[in-house]
Amino acid sequence: MSLRWRLALLFAAGTAAVVAVAGLAFVWQLRTSLNAALDDTLQARAHALAAQVATARPLAGHRQTSGSQDSGGRNGGDSQGNGGQVQFSGADELTQILTPAGGVLAYSQAAGQDPLLAGTQLRRAAAGAMALTTAVEGEQSRLLAIPARNGGRRVIALVGISTNVAQAAEDRASAAVWISAPLAAVAAGLAAWLLTGAALGPVERMRRRLAEITEHDAGTRLAVPATGDEIASLAVTMNAVLDRLQRALVRQRVFVADAGHELRTPLTALKAELELAAWPGRSRRALAAAVATAAGDTERLVRLTEDLLLLARAEDGAAFVRPARIDLVDVLSAAVRSFAAQAQTGEVTIELEADERLPAMADAVRLRQAVDNLIGNAIRHAPPGSTVEVTGQDRRDGSPPGIVIEVRDHGPGFPADFLPHAFERFRRADAARSRAQGGAGLGLAIVAAIVHGHGGRVIADNLPAGGARIRIELPRQTSPRSRPEQYRM
Repeated sequence: MSLRWRLALLFAAGTAAVVAVAGLAFVWQLRTSLNAALDDTLQARAHALAAQVATARPLAGHRQTSGSQDSGGRNGGDSQGNGGQVQFSGADELTQILTPAGGVLAYSQAAGQDPLLAGTQLRRAAAGAMALTTAVEGEQSRLLAIPARNGGRRVIALVGISTNVAQAAEDRASAAVWISAPLAAVAAGLAAWLLTGAALGPVERMRRRLAEITEHDAGTRLAVPATGDEIASLAVTMNAVLDRLQRALVRQRVFVADAGHELRTPLTALKAELELAAWPGRSRRALAAAVATAAGDTERLVRLTEDLLLLARAEDGAAFVRPARIDLVDVLSAAVRSFAAQAQTGEVTIELEADERLPAMADAVRLRQAVDNLIGNAIRHAPPGSTVEVTGQDRRDGSPPGIVIEVRDHGPGFPADFLPHAFERFRRADAARSRAQGGAGLGLAIVAAIVHGHGGRVIADNLPAGGARIRIELPRQTSPRSRPEQYRM
């Protein structure tokens, strides 16, 4: 069931319940007010009757008393006492004089000679005033009985009145309630259905528009209503979500395209070497050289694939850092020793200057990978006869305190237009450099991902005296983050 119909039914049910409760309360209040008005009338009559009974002569019982005269010219059924006479207002009124035991001493024609009270009712009436509603001769009536005295004995004065008028008014009120409740419920439900349709119309239009958007027209956005209400805010938020999704889609497409472009070159070379190795008549030495070249291309493919997987895991927020308590001096020393031969071939010197100990909670394997990338880049760009400087310091008074690792060279430095994009994937400082010499452009991106995985940051800049510098700032306690950030340049 749609939200529109649910709200319409809810409003209809709620309105019906409210009208029913209010109507029943009104009917109850009306009944109470009518009974109170009847009781006031009966109170006046009962006290007047009690006064007559008190001054009348003792009643013998079963006397019909009325204000009309019989054919003999005297009041029929009257009782004389102390010169007094009990006289009822009219034959159509309910009036009885009862003994506490239930005997009828006097009665009106409408009341009849059978007692209208019995048992518990007589005892309550003898003790004090008592009102009740009961049926008399098949007609609903309101009765009031009060204690009285007649000739020194206790009696009960009972008066009553028909409730036909009050009952008719109550019936009309009840009928109005039961008729108006369904009508009000239908009206409220219809109004809610119309208002909900008007309110949800823009939402439905946005839903249809969203359903039409595909990856081929990711630049499409929702129309924002000019109402400035929650619907407009929803449209703005949805457009912001679409913007983020479009940027993610673009990054994914660029990543896939760049990865395919980088993988194509070694795969093509590997295919060519294998085809050459398969030619007939090739010597054993040529075959061995082809296999060695193919193995090199395969190793490059494996390394490139691993780098791409690491970057993909880092961008997805997957945990790839396994911190342990280590000494970073050991990591830096091992990296410098491993590049000693390569540096000597390029007539470059590597110097390590570090504190005696650099204890930290970090992943030694990943940090070694990051430092290797930085030293390898520095050696490639350092001019012959220069020095690549690797430093490690424990910055206890820094803000925030932590460990700082720097790799500096004295080459041409980073181009100015490259610095803002230094840690992006597939970016090379020298676009003209071949992939064989300059790599796939993933080295600095991997460094940034590893440092960020340790909760640190990495900065690339140029030294005032010339040369490039990469600065890594690590906390002593690794606090991995779940999403990449914009690295400072």
